[in-house]
Amino acid sequence: MTSSPVPDPSHSAPSGPAPSGPASFRFGLVRVGRGPFSVWMRIGAVPWVAAAVTIGLQISYPLTSGDQRAAVTVFSVVAFFTASVSATAVTHGPARATAAAGAAGGIGLLAEAVGVHSGWPFGDYSYGTALGPKLAGVPVVVPLAWTMMGLPALMLGRRCAARLDRTGRPAAARRATARRAVTALAGGATLTAWDLFLDPQMVAEDYWSWESGGGPALNGIPVSNAAGWLLVGIVVTGALAALLPESNAAASAAGPGGPAARTRGRGGGHTGGAGVPADPGRRVLMVLLVWTYLSSVLANLAFFGRPGVALAGGVAMGMLLGLGVLPDRRGAARRGNLARSGN
Repeated sequence: MTSSPVPDPSHSAPSGPAPSGPASFRFGLVRVGRGPFSVWMRIGAVPWVAAAVTIGLQISYPLTSGDQRAAVTVFSVVAFFTASVSATAVTHGPARATAAAGAAGGIGLLAEAVGVHSGWPFGDYSYGTALGPKLAGVPVVVPLAWTMMGLPALMLGRRCAARLDRTGRPAAARRATARRAVTALAGGATLTAWDLFLDPQMVAEDYWSWESGGGPALNGIPVSNAAGWLLVGIVVTGALAALLPESNAAASAAGPGGPAARTRGRGGGHTGGAGVPADPGRRVLMVLLVWTYLSSVLANLAFFGRPGVALAGGVAMGMLLGLGVLPDRRGAARRGNLARSGN
């Protein structure tokens, strides 16, 4: 076995006390908790643990009410945020993941602050007090929500862009600008589709409310809100794409032998069987995205009695997931034919 300056995190952890400081990331370890209650956990396990906590909290949501439901909402956002950011760190490294989280949260906060004070770009609305402390009139948890879904939306946007541009020819590289635009548009559409589930649910709980302006509405939510979400979503996804380049995704934070490096793939693909990402960080994001879709449809049908919401969000997000996730058999056959022809 050849030596490497950065140990492969798939091997056993170094003996003795766990390393502290920046070196701990090199050994694929991260400290969770503080003081005597802290434990060392492999970095690759953190997003899966956070994702499991997210799913558990969201399952309990329909079984709660009042202040307890508000607390579950906030904690589930924090857990989802942790899962998304730590999954991004596994794929792109902690520095880029931190920058991406800051950018998505910052853009989301700015858009929401402008929105609650001016009515643009979403419409006239205001937040209640149930979601906790506010910054510039926006609950602090809201920018975390933009980040938690912005990162999975970027992944799906890239998969959609790759699906639409899989000619297999070198000329495809010259369409990089168009591919980035499609990524941002599909990512923004993913965030907008998610809000078709989110807004009716949060308004029903009085977490925020809309001023009745008499304009067109869908499931009680002004259509202007969807337009604002698409605009802000495109900006968020575009910023994330710039901070998390596809060429960097193959380099795992755990080093050259890390899981992302071992599953290095082509462009935005990085897929295993049946369209499932092989990269462990992306796999967590995909699980969270599919869970959000399926659970939102089920909850609105079975628990909340809102079939219109289930239909609108289900169709919108389902189309994007279908484009980005379902196996591209025709594209694979085309690339195989090109390879055999020597192009």
